[in-house]
Amino acid sequence: MGTSVVFAAVLAASAVGYDIGDEQIAEQKQIFKKWWGTEMVWQFDELPTASSVSAERVPYSGHIYPDTSGGTVNAMWKYDQAFNGRSGRAAAFERWDTTAFKKQTVTRGGLFGFRTVTRMVTPHWHGHCNGWTAAAIRHAEPKQNVVRNGVVFTPADIKALLAEIYIYNDTQMLDGDGTQINAGMLHSLITNWLGRGKHPIGMEADPGTEKWNYPIYAFSTSHAKRGPNLVEVKMNAAYANSSNGEYQQSPRDKRIKYFHYALELNDDGQIVGGYYYRDSQQIDMLWIPISPKQGGKAGNERGNPHVDVNEVLAIWRDSVSKEDRASWTAVDAAPEDRLFATAEIDGLKPLTDFTVTTVAKPVTEVDSTTAAVVDDAAGEQAATESSLDDTAPSAAADTPPATGDEG
Repeated sequence: MGTSVVFAAVLAASAVGYDIGDEQIAEQKQIFKKWWGTEMVWQFDELPTASSVSAERVPYSGHIYPDTSGGTVNAMWKYDQAFNGRSGRAAAFERWDTTAFKKQTVTRGGLFGFRTVTRMVTPHWHGHCNGWTAAAIRHAEPKQNVVRNGVVFTPADIKALLAEIYIYNDTQMLDGDGTQINAGMLHSLITNWLGRGKHPIGMEADPGTEKWNYPIYAFSTSHAKRGPNLVEVKMNAAYANSSNGEYQQSPRDKRIKYFHYALELNDDGQIVGGYYYRDSQQIDMLWIPISPKQGGKAGNERGNPHVDVNEVLAIWRDSVSKEDRASWTAVDAAPEDRLFATAEIDGLKPLTDFTVTTVAKPVTEVDSTTAAVVDDAAGEQAATESSLDDTAPSAAADTPPATGDEG
């Protein structure tokens, strides 16, 4: 008993509870209703305790296309052969984009590496992680070769094209973007968007200078009441890690983020705030990808202007079956991709008759390397709670593993 009390005190030693705030709650209500046409749920007892997308909907583990390796230049070269009269414009833009954003970096120099040298270099983490994350959330993995103007685009090529059109595209920002995500907001967003809507969520995974983005697609929780207005929650969230290259058939490399937090409820049982325990992981941002805009235009100002977004989407459609497209729900889907509107699906259906009125700024261009699977570190507190799985549910265990650890 004494040990448990001490352990709990240590875990919560640095925890400071704070409210989400009425303004933030109102903003999230508006965002959710805009895309789903229904109300966001804040009542703790009415929210799912676990959820996952269907097995066929698990996002593929795409490649980060690091800037230091030329980004998507090979796919851009193919695109130029098919659509730009072999001019090389799309590839030239990509070569510029992957070398234009250098940062001061301190390295060891000299004959024996005894002195430090400051150089302007392209950071190793710059790449297309947000691009492939958006593509894997919004699109079924390409499966068939597609021919355009005599040029064959393989599934790997098509995934590179998708990553390119989303890298600078505007997103629907949910929370974060330079501020810590309140634990109550984290729980509410994941359980509504992924729990009720079965919609994967983009995650900027690591607070700090380097930015790594991945799609979250499943979660599992356990909880225990700690007072009339306080609930302790442990959550494992499953996400797709990036692969060490772009494959014709991508692996499904599952990783886990572990969150341990307390939720503050009002007298009606609605989530109004929360805080993290010391053993919890934290993330930098939650976001939702939206329909790609043409590069160089409003909503995708920094995007490649020599790649026609509609051509890329048409290539993707020809690479997947109509059945796959019908099962692939996504907010802000193009009219041609709203086949889910008449399909039987598990979860909410996004609106299909809206006009986008507001968008957020682009997710930072970055990419990933490691994210260890986190075990439930609840210790003796777990004896008073229901058991929490050490992996999130329905994570496509029969798919091939990644062959490397990049991203």
